[in-house]
Amino acid sequence: MSDTTVRVEVLSSVFQVRDLAGSEPVLQVLLTRSGDEWSLPGGPIVERETLGSAAVRWLGTRAGLTRVAHLEQLSVFSDPDRVPDERTVASTFLGLVPSDIAAETVSDADWFAVDQLPPLAYDHRDIVDLARHRLAGKLSYTNIAFALAPSQFPMSELAEIYGAALGYAVDSTNLLRVLSRRGVVVATGTVGRTGGKGGRPPALFAFADSRLRVTDEFAALRPPM
Repeated sequence: MSDTTVRVEVLSSVFQVRDLAGSEPVLQVLLTRSGDEWSLPGGPIVERETLGSAAVRWLGTRAGLTRVAHLEQLSVFSDPDRVPDERTVASTFLGLVPSDIAAETVSDADWFAVDQLPPLAYDHRDIVDLARHRLAGKLSYTNIAFALAPSQFPMSELAEIYGAALGYAVDSTNLLRVLSRRGVVVATGTVGRTGGKGGRPPALFAFADSRLRVTDEFAALRPPM
């Protein structure tokens, strides 16, 4: 039998919908840099540490991120040659940060639009792609957008968040109809600020739950697979 030691690491693909100067909000992912190379935040687990707690620890130490609204295990990447010279199995995670949280990072970490990623280490781009597809899929049958949205929002803002995550424009009126019928969002009875063009102040809504909940599938919000 082989005496090869297997290294176990955790890697997290954390998304946030962020505004870029002069453009619509976009889905961005958090990356860390080591020298000239970018990678997902993560590292090896330590003795008696769970995979989830290791993911949280590395997000804090490698990227300076301490507030994540949702974190779930994504998949295991175990190709024997995924990391040269050392057999390494990666347990990967999907994380989400609300758009109204100023996600501060350390100097060696930064946010990148998922459609404009720099060259990534090993199979990290595959992990980002898988996490993005998992998020898009869950947007069509769960309330997972609670972890991307602020605590209160006009439907136009929530539609932009869905659009950024799904990769296509989402109509706010249709989105309200779909989500309210399933009890995913509720009216707060308050209004927000008027936009730069004036008009009536927009009604504000909130998610009914702050934990993941499965609902009927939203046919109108299917991911573009």
